[in-house]
Amino acid sequence: MSAVLDPIQATPFTTSSPAVATLSHITKRYANGVLALDDLSLTLHRGEIVALLGPNGAGKSTAVKLLMGLSAPTSGAVRIFDADPRHAATRLRTGVMLQVGKAPEMLRVREHINIFRGYYPNPVPYADLVRAAGLEGIESRMFGQLSGGQKQRALFALALAGDPDLVFLDEPTVGLDIEARRGMWAEIRSLAARGKTVLLTTHYLEEADALAHRIVVINKGRVICEGTPAEVKSLGAATTGTSTSRTLKIIRCVTEVSNSTLLSIPGVTAAELTAGVTVISSTEPERTLRELLALDQNLHSLEVQSPALEDAFLALTSN
Repeated sequence: MSAVLDPIQATPFTTSSPAVATLSHITKRYANGVLALDDLSLTLHRGEIVALLGPNGAGKSTAVKLLMGLSAPTSGAVRIFDADPRHAATRLRTGVMLQVGKAPEMLRVREHINIFRGYYPNPVPYADLVRAAGLEGIESRMFGQLSGGQKQRALFALALAGDPDLVFLDEPTVGLDIEARRGMWAEIRSLAARGKTVLLTTHYLEEADALAHRIVVINKGRVICEGTPAEVKSLGAATTGTSTSRTLKIIRCVTEVSNSTLLSIPGVTAAELTAGVTVISSTEPERTLRELLALDQNLHSLEVQSPALEDAFLALTSN
């Protein structure tokens, strides 16, 4: 019997949703002495999309390998569905899409999907996998003939073949065009809506911001910040010394007003001129804008936006 990708059977994520996977006080030290994880704890809940972020070498890959059962901790406990992640029954409930994933190039897309479906007792129907991954029209192509983006979509289909309850997605949209990326985002949201848990690692911070219920930032093997995208942005602002009791906004414009004058305006916490554009951070954006326009009636190219997740990420991981 096959599972069906039916978003109508949805169980939306709530903060009280049961735990699906846990890393409890994990330390991982490799044979060469490198400390990859240092007393790290992480819990993934049913129906939750978690983005695991961190600079290169932060320990992201090690944490994922532990959850996948591909590595064992030096100390601490790893549980998936309250069982050992290395057990076959546990692995049947997980799906994995790796950034460096490969498949035999002389097999056709259709053959790959049907082979992977055969590994599971209740696979997703073939047609549903093709639709979810946007593979219509290329099922007869050999894997080696696919473009980089098409290979990513095929690997996404393979990760979903067994109708997993926990899905690991490592840089899933690398090489995808905008339309294909948005389509995959929709499918990832659909997985969570049906009660599946998704752990996402990505360098596209826009992707994490758009998809994640919760963002976990790790650095030097430790969790340094976690929360909703909005909470992480606020914590990033606090790291830079910006008050979080007010709404921080980023103002971009072309103006002749000097940085020193801008910094004297109440609410302005930073001002920088880059390539002819002045970038201002302000906790009182309305007042800043009024005074700025009064000072320079020739001001133009004005933009106002909330701080990006990228700004918070850089602030949090800079130390």
